[in-house]
Amino acid sequence: MVNSIEKIVDSEISTMISDLKTLINIPSVSAKDQNLVECAEAVSALMNRVGIKSEIIYLDPKDNIATSSLPPPIVYGEIKSQKNPNSKTILFYNHYDVQPEDPLDQWNVPPFSGEVSGNYIYGRGSSDDKGELITRIKAVEYFLRETGDVPCNVKFIVEGEEEIGSTHIEKYLTKHKEKFACDGIIWEFGYVNEKNIPIISLGMKGLLYVELIACGPNKDTHSSLAVIVENPAWNLIKLLNSMRDENGRILISDWYNDVRNFNQEEEKILNLEFFEANEFKKEYGISRFLGDISGIDIKKALCGSPTCNIAGFVSGYVEQGAKTIIPSFAKVKLDFRLVPDMDPQKQFAKLQKHIKDLGFENIKTNFIHGEAAARTSPNDPFVKIITESAKRVFGDVILNVSSAGTGPMHSFQKILKAPSVSIGSTYVYSRIHSPNEFARIDLLINITKCIGEIMENYN
Repeated sequence: MVNSIEKIVDSEISTMISDLKTLINIPSVSAKDQNLVECAEAVSALMNRVGIKSEIIYLDPKDNIATSSLPPPIVYGEIKSQKNPNSKTILFYNHYDVQPEDPLDQWNVPPFSGEVSGNYIYGRGSSDDKGELITRIKAVEYFLRETGDVPCNVKFIVEGEEEIGSTHIEKYLTKHKEKFACDGIIWEFGYVNEKNIPIISLGMKGLLYVELIACGPNKDTHSSLAVIVENPAWNLIKLLNSMRDENGRILISDWYNDVRNFNQEEEKILNLEFFEANEFKKEYGISRFLGDISGIDIKKALCGSPTCNIAGFVSGYVEQGAKTIIPSFAKVKLDFRLVPDMDPQKQFAKLQKHIKDLGFENIKTNFIHGEAAARTSPNDPFVKIITESAKRVFGDVILNVSSAGTGPMHSFQKILKAPSVSIGSTYVYSRIHSPNEFARIDLLINITKCIGEIMENYN
């Protein structure tokens, strides 16, 4: 194709790395409400510099008076094709916020350094999600520099709360529905496997995130009184043991009632998809999978099985040495991954009923966050365009029914009525959310080329 990005020269690679490093240097940690406005301004400035008309949008216009805001702003970018103004519109969804850098003592480089070593650039956000964002911006920049135009209409939504559940994105989408209108959405990430084959995902699981607090004595108490004073940690452990069996199946009554089964097309994809089980075990230092599942059951679980996970448990004394107490409380944070047709609020009500029916009167339940699951049909024409474009760059692709992770895809599909597809540059073992997160520079380059192919074919 005349305009496709066939080659990225050294100077362009250097600029890509420099721009990514600039974003990594900003510790935009949404969990701590840290540097979010600063990072939004940096993303907007980068877009404007390369020729993408950008603006920072606040949910409440009064918020932009402050140096920081709750909720954080989104960065919106747009550029219309002059040659093909009636072409279709791609919307790139990304986020500028990152996970906390903890634990610091496990990093080999400063977590926000953007240090480059050979084919790797290290730092929080290098893959998730600043590296992915850079590839989309650079693809647009390439077309503008080489041709003065883009082959299709392009929009960007870059939010600052993805890592804490995209709490306000649905309000943004509703308020600016016409502004954000599009024909297809490229999701914020996509994995590349051990054989350098991109994994194109057609969905995201949903999420129910809750906090349970078991109350005990009104103060930490001497443990000699354990013969007569109930320990809240034991109560919480007992409750947790009632919620899931040793194979991971959730025991809460009616939990699976609304689970949507895979359709014929999805089953076909699952049978074709390849999963490197031994490589996965080696990377994570495990010898077996939960329930000893194998083969296609692994893929079905990742794409379509609900989960109940303990994300954190706190109670009593956990510092060095001994302290003999009955703690006054025990607290656990749980995340439940949901699949299509499961409603977070409805599932939360089932959890509350389970706790009540077992008689745990001193355990409080707090709903923290919920998102519904979403999937795009494998037969959607948008999927074919992305798949064929990726094959031209990588030689082969893997189609995946759904990511095992969660994002606000359901909100985008519900409000914008557009298909969403995940494709990106994140190496499958790039340590996202962990110490020493990295991006592979060769994959950043190839996905930039791939995004260019998609843009040129989407008209």
